[in-house]
Amino acid sequence: MTSSTTVTVPDDELHQYAGHPVRFLLRYMRHRAFAHVMVFGAVGMAIACSVLSSYGIRHLVDIMTASGTGGPGRSVWQAVGLLIGLIIADNISWRVAGWFASGTFVAVTGDIRQDLFRFLTGHSPAYFADRMPTSLAVRIATAGNVSFVMENMLAWNVLPPALNVLLSVILMLSVSGTMGCVTVVTALGLCFLMFKLAVRGRRLHGLYAEAAAGLEGETLDVMGNIALVRAFGMRGRERMRFNTLAQHEMGQRLKSLRYMERLRMVHAAMTAVLTTGLLLWAVLLWQWGQATVGQVVMVITLGFAILHGTRDLAMSLVETIQHNARLSEVLSALLIPHDMPDAADATVMAGPVKGDVDFRDVSFSYPNGSAVLNDFNLHITPGTRVGLVGRSGSGKSTVLALLQRLRFVNGGKILIDGQDIRGLTDDALRSCLSIVPQDVSLLHRSVLENIRYGRPDATDTEVQSAAQAAGCRDFIEAMSEGFNTIVGDRGVKLSGGQRQRIAIARAFLRNAPILILDEATSALDTESEEHVQQALDRLMIGRTVIAVAHRLSTLRNFDRIVVMQDGKIVEDGPPGVLEQQDGPYNYFLSKQVTHA
Repeated sequence: MTSSTTVTVPDDELHQYAGHPVRFLLRYMRHRAFAHVMVFGAVGMAIACSVLSSYGIRHLVDIMTASGTGGPGRSVWQAVGLLIGLIIADNISWRVAGWFASGTFVAVTGDIRQDLFRFLTGHSPAYFADRMPTSLAVRIATAGNVSFVMENMLAWNVLPPALNVLLSVILMLSVSGTMGCVTVVTALGLCFLMFKLAVRGRRLHGLYAEAAAGLEGETLDVMGNIALVRAFGMRGRERMRFNTLAQHEMGQRLKSLRYMERLRMVHAAMTAVLTTGLLLWAVLLWQWGQATVGQVVMVITLGFAILHGTRDLAMSLVETIQHNARLSEVLSALLIPHDMPDAADATVMAGPVKGDVDFRDVSFSYPNGSAVLNDFNLHITPGTRVGLVGRSGSGKSTVLALLQRLRFVNGGKILIDGQDIRGLTDDALRSCLSIVPQDVSLLHRSVLENIRYGRPDATDTEVQSAAQAAGCRDFIEAMSEGFNTIVGDRGVKLSGGQRQRIAIARAFLRNAPILILDEATSALDTESEEHVQQALDRLMIGRTVIAVAHRLSTLRNFDRIVVMQDGKIVEDGPPGVLEQQDGPYNYFLSKQVTHA
C-alpha cells in the first residue's frame, strides 16, 4: 500500500506547469516513486509471463509432435509445469499491480486536488472577479479525475501493449530474423502513423475540454442563483441558454469522438491486411521446412499479439492525448502566477499590534483606469474611530481595499504600527484586521462553524460568548438546531440583520485590534439596524475603527469624520465640529435630514 502522507508542490513551482500536463503528472509520480515502480514493475512482470506463455506453448507442441502419442511423459509434464507456472505468475503479478495502484493513483489524485485548491485560494479577489468561480471549482475536480484516468490508462492500456509488442518481437526474431524485422518495421510504422494522426486531433480534444468546463461552470452558476432566475421569470431563457451551450458541447464532443473512430477504422483495415500476410508467411515457412509446427503456432500467436498490441497501443495513445488536452486546459486556466504574492522576505508583526494606521503619500489607479488616489495621506492613532464619507467614486472603498491589501498601492506606503503592510505575510496582515462588510459572506455550514471562522481554535463556550456579545445568541438558540443549524447557501436561511450580527460575532471572536466596517448597516431596516448598531457599539470599544457609511447617523459617536472627494481629503475633524461648518459634511447631513 502507498503512504497516505500528502505530497505538496510549492506555489512558486506549480505555475510552471501551466500548459505542461505530462510534466505536471510526472512531478507527482516521482514523489511516490516506490509505489509507482511496484505498479509498473508488476505490470511488466505480468506481460513478460504472458508473452513467454507463447514460448511455453511452442515448447509443449514441439515435444508432443516430436515424441508422438504416448511419448516421454516426463518432458511433456515439465513443459506443462512451465506453462502453468507462467500462467500463475501472470495472474499474481496483475493482482500485485492492482493492489498498489488502487492506493497510489488515488493518493496522487488527492495530492493534485489539494495543491490546486491551495494555489487557487492564493489568487487575489481580482482574479475571481474576472472569471467564473464555479467553473474554476469544476476544473479542480476535473484535474484530479483526468489525472486518475491517465495513470490508469498508462498502467493498464499503454504499458501492457507496448511491452507485449517489444517482447513478442524478440521471441519472433528467434524463429525468423527476416519475419521479425519486417514485423518490427510494420508495427513501428503503424504506431507512428496512428500517433501522428492522433496529435493532429489534439485541437479538437482541447475545444471539447473547454466547452465541457464552460457548460459545467454555467450550470453551477445558474443553480447558485436560482432565486434570481425565478424572481425575474428567466427560467425559460436560462433553459434556452443551457440548451445552446449543451448543443455546442455535444457538437465538440462528437467531433472529438468521430475523429477517434476514423483512426480506429484506418487501423482496423491495416491490421486485417497485415495479419493475413503474417499468417500466410508462417505457413509457407513450415511448407519449406524452415519452421516447426510449434514455431508456426508461436509465430502466429506472437504476430496476432504484435498487431493487436499496436492497435491497442495506438488507440490508448489517442485517448491519452484526448485526456492530456483536457488536463492542459485545466492547468492553463488555474496555474496563472499569483498577482499579489507575499514578498520573498515577508515577516510577521514585530510585537503586539496597537492599531496605528498610516497612509503615506499613497497613489493608486485601477488597471487601464484613471487615478483613484493621488498623494493620499491619513494617519489614524490607536483606538480612534474614523468614518469615511463621500459620494460614490470618491475613493472610500478603495482606501479599505488597499488597507486589506486586496490591491497593491502604486506609490507610497500603508503602515500598521510603523510596519509597511507590503512587507507582512498575508496571514500576519489578516490577524490585525476584523471586517464587517455590507454583504456578509457565510459558508453553507452551521452557525457555530461560521462564527468560529473568526478564530478556528476557539472553544464552543468562546463562540457562544461572542454570539452573546453580538446580540445574536437568542435568535440562534431559537432555531431548530441552535448553533448547529445549517445557514444555507450564503446564509439564505437568515435575515439580513441576523447575517450581519453573526458577522459581528465573528469579529468579536477574532478580537483583532483594527476593525473595518464597510456599510455594515446600510441594507437593514430600522429595527434590524438598531440591534446591529448596538452590537457594533460594543464591538468598537478599545479598537481602531475605520468605517464607510452612507447613513451619517451611525457615525455621530465617532472621533473623526474624513470627507473624501475625487480621491482627496476635503474635510477632517470631529462630527460635532464639522456639523457647524459650511462644508461637504454639513451638506450631506442636511440632505439626509431632508429625505428622512
